[in-house]
Amino acid sequence: MTGSLLIHAVIPRSRANGPGERMTVWVQGCSLACAGCFNPDTHPDGGRGDRRTVDELLAAAEAEQDRIEGVTLTGGEPLQQPGAVAAFAAGLKRRTGLGLIILTGYSRPEIESDPARLSAVADADLVVAGRYQRRAHLGGGLRGSSNKAYWWRTGRYRHIDLESVPDLEVLVGADGTLTITGMAAPGIGAA
Repeated sequence: MTGSLLIHAVIPRSRANGPGERMTVWVQGCSLACAGCFNPDTHPDGGRGDRRTVDELLAAAEAEQDRIEGVTLTGGEPLQQPGAVAAFAAGLKRRTGLGLIILTGYSRPEIESDPARLSAVADADLVVAGRYQRRAHLGGGLRGSSNKAYWWRTGRYRHIDLESVPDLEVLVGADGTLTITGMAAPGIGAA
C-alpha cells in the first residue's frame, strides 16, 4: 500500500464508535468548520497530528483483528484525505474480515459528485454523512445531529446494531491519560 494519513489519535479498542469493539482512527484536518463540532482539535492540518502510512494503520488493525469487530474512521474529516482513505479501506477489506464505518461531514450527494470521495467510501460498510448541526444535536447511533444520514453500503450493519453503541465512553490509558469518546453531549470533548 502507498500513501499516508495525517492522524490525530488512534484507539485500538473502543465501544462508543460503532458496533462491537473497534479500532477508532481520528484523522487530523477538517475545513468544514461545523459550528459546535465535538472535535475542534482535529481541524488544523498544518504541523499537528502524526503522519502514518496506510501500511502502518493496516498492520495495527491486523494486530487487533481477533479482538475487534471493525474500524471506524472519523475526524477531523477523513474524506479530505481521500486517496489514503481509499487505500486503507481497500487494504482492510482485502487483508481482514473487519467492518469499516466512516463518519464524515460531507453529505451523500457531495460524496457521490466527487470521484475521489466516492472512491474513498467504496469499501466502507456504513457511511454516516452530513454536517454536524448544533441545533439538531442528537448524540446517539453514531449521529451527532439528527440531519446526519446513514448510507448503508453493505448488509454488514443495520439500525439495530447501532442501538447498543454507548453514547459516551471514558478510557483510562496505562499512563493515566483520560480519553472521552463517543457522541458526547456538546461541551464534553471527544478524542
